[in-house]
Amino acid sequence: MVVSTFSLLLNGERAVVVLFVGCVLFSLPLSLLLPGLALSLLALFSLYTEITAENSISLAQFKTRPGASSGILLAAVTLPTLVLAKLIQLSRALALHEFEHEGFDYLTMQYWAASASSFFVLLYLRIVMWCSPDNAFSHPCSPWGMKVGSICTVLCVALFFTPCTRMQTMLNAVWVLLHGLAAVKLWHHLLHTFPSCASIGEALLVTDGLVLYFGDMLACTITKFHEYLTPSEIVSLGHGIKRSEISVIIQGLLLGLLLFPSVFKFVLHILNSFSYRTDCGARAYTERGISLTFFALLGFVMIVFIPSWIQFVLNFHMHPFLWLLTFVFSEPLKRLSLCIYWVCVIYVSVHRFYNISKNSKIERILLRKYYHLMAVLMFLPAVLFQPRFLDLAFGAALAVFLTIEIIRVWRIWPLGQVIHQFMNAFTDHRDSDLLIVSHFSLLLGCALPIWMSSGYNDRPLAPFAGILSLGIGDTMASMVGHKYGVLRWSKTGKKTIEGTAAGITSVLAACSVLLPLLASTGYILTQNWVSLLLAVTVSGLLEAYTAQLDNAFIPLVFYSLLCL
Repeated sequence: MVVSTFSLLLNGERAVVVLFVGCVLFSLPLSLLLPGLALSLLALFSLYTEITAENSISLAQFKTRPGASSGILLAAVTLPTLVLAKLIQLSRALALHEFEHEGFDYLTMQYWAASASSFFVLLYLRIVMWCSPDNAFSHPCSPWGMKVGSICTVLCVALFFTPCTRMQTMLNAVWVLLHGLAAVKLWHHLLHTFPSCASIGEALLVTDGLVLYFGDMLACTITKFHEYLTPSEIVSLGHGIKRSEISVIIQGLLLGLLLFPSVFKFVLHILNSFSYRTDCGARAYTERGISLTFFALLGFVMIVFIPSWIQFVLNFHMHPFLWLLTFVFSEPLKRLSLCIYWVCVIYVSVHRFYNISKNSKIERILLRKYYHLMAVLMFLPAVLFQPRFLDLAFGAALAVFLTIEIIRVWRIWPLGQVIHQFMNAFTDHRDSDLLIVSHFSLLLGCALPIWMSSGYNDRPLAPFAGILSLGIGDTMASMVGHKYGVLRWSKTGKKTIEGTAAGITSVLAACSVLLPLLASTGYILTQNWVSLLLAVTVSGLLEAYTAQLDNAFIPLVFYSLLCL
């Protein structure tokens, strides 16, 4: 009875997540014991929340993506575990005196901020379920489950406040807790604004990432303001990590575009309060007026607002766009040739696959795996030979994707409807008419490991985590599983054991080719084959079991394990 109940509680996805967290906790040095304990409690609390959420109808008020599980456990621990894995990596650098303590302290605060973001959203979900009329959970383990949930809640709160009392000022404690409050607000806003576009877990992962990214931007801004006033410890921590010009430009560009829809909506509200017409001719004029307002405001944000913030934060001695031109043309032959190569690959691939998607009966999810292979062709040479330029190119591509998606969602004349019809040819069951996220997740899945590997990195395969797991592993698993798969991992799922084995084998084969190539370019190989096999296996099993958007989770899990 106990074994059957345990197997019911710990399904395939949860077992893989527990294995993932266990691998990171097993690698902890003694100096990170407290963050490790907090992660353990967070995992228990999120597991309890996910189990009770499945037996409660109170969360039905949040319109999530149809057919997806909640994914609460996976999402709640992914980002905190990633930051903790990065702290383990940097602790090795501290021992070798190759990294500054200020940067390590700032990343530690980022860990507590990420944990607080996940914990506050979990606590909000628990409050919603507690206040619901269906609070009488039907699960057989509810009596001890209530005790576990209560104990984990109390201990998590205690652990979050313990490091806060050890910080230099209470301002830092408030800073961490504000991340949690902002996460609850943003998570609720995302599910309300984009109904049926994401699961609870997918929205939580996006929320954690955006809150950390916006918080870092705000810390940079506060730092510069306080340089002219009085020094503050929160400012010193916010300025602890040395930021490159490219990272600041990307951060300003992406966050400016993410804030742009809110600014545009506010401006439209002001304009509509002054003029409102109802006849058809005026509507046509209004459509063009909205388009003119959109592009004028977008130009102002891109040319004036974002560069002004970048210059303010990093003290650029020239306009950031002029700096970008100088950077690109510092090695014109290599970088312009790479740009031409990318344009050719994109044009040929999009033209070919668009025609196939219109005239072929091939499953769309399988057809889209060819874009994963295209990502390998585009990004792998650049990671090896032009990593800094690839950092910039990823930021530019994401900015273009964001702009196109904003135009499509708002149906901005004359491009909105055309873009919408074109993008529909590349969607699958995880996309909706309201929001198309698959291309974002693929690009971010490849970009994030590369961005996070900037600075100190003693694991040469870590930057390739997204390219290997998505471009090679996920693609081979889908293709082999679709054509040759017979043995399924579960009765209700489509993933097969043959596909998973093919994905794991292909990634290991790619690593065996990539490691000697990296050694020939001057990298010092410190990757252990046992840990590499474990990382590849865990990420492969996650691809087999998860019902979440795998492009978002698998690269982060794989990267975390490669950092150990």
